[in-house]
Amino acid sequence: MDRLFRFLRWGPYDDWAGWARGLAIGLAAAVFMSVVGAFSSGRVTFPIRLGYWLFLILAGWLWGAFVSRFIFRTSMLGLGAWQRVAIASLALSIPFTVVVAIASTVVLGAHFELADIPGLIGSVLTVSWAMIAINVLVDRRVDTIASATPAKFLERLPLKLRGAEVWAVEAEDHYLRLHTSKGQDLILMRLADAVSELQGIEGAQVHRSWWVARDAIADAKRGDGRATLTLKDGAEAPVSRTYARLLRERGWL
Repeated sequence: MDRLFRFLRWGPYDDWAGWARGLAIGLAAAVFMSVVGAFSSGRVTFPIRLGYWLFLILAGWLWGAFVSRFIFRTSMLGLGAWQRVAIASLALSIPFTVVVAIASTVVLGAHFELADIPGLIGSVLTVSWAMIAINVLVDRRVDTIASATPAKFLERLPLKLRGAEVWAVEAEDHYLRLHTSKGQDLILMRLADAVSELQGIEGAQVHRSWWVARDAIADAKRGDGRATLTLKDGAEAPVSRTYARLLRERGWL
């Protein structure tokens, strides 16, 4: 199941909540298309066109999940989000037009001439762009809300570190060593619990003993099958193979 989840992540989504949001948006779009009878689907009964749109939207969502792995999760020469949306829309719609043509012929009784192909591609491209754009906008909105809410973990900082930026959390036996902009200190806590409470700060677990904030990385080195992140305070956090792939997809390495 975990492998399936990693494959189905849409665009920038990294968790089950993001995965569920993408699916919910697709289902809502299928219901909307069915109700309005979009693209001549109103010629058949509502149950049939609902099944038609559910199939197309979900199939497109699965194909989009595959496409997004190569467009939203690689550097791609520094392209911006909306440039990636445009590229993803083209990559999704051009081959998917064949699926739409077959489904429309079987379910709606449509008949396509060669001259109809450009218009069909345009329709698929429009829907693809809208779906991907909605996913990106919703994800940005969720990230904005999350970043506006202080991480619960900040309440655990010792008095001398209050107000500091948390750069990294390192497990040492039953304690956690806090690397911050105001220095270091130890607290008694499990790393797994700390990672949960660090939500709201852009970062990731990079090793079974390390969580690192994105803004704390001063340098990233790869070599001999290993990777190391150098923090602003000079500390070096090892990156294990378990987390290396996700970090590469995020552009950390």
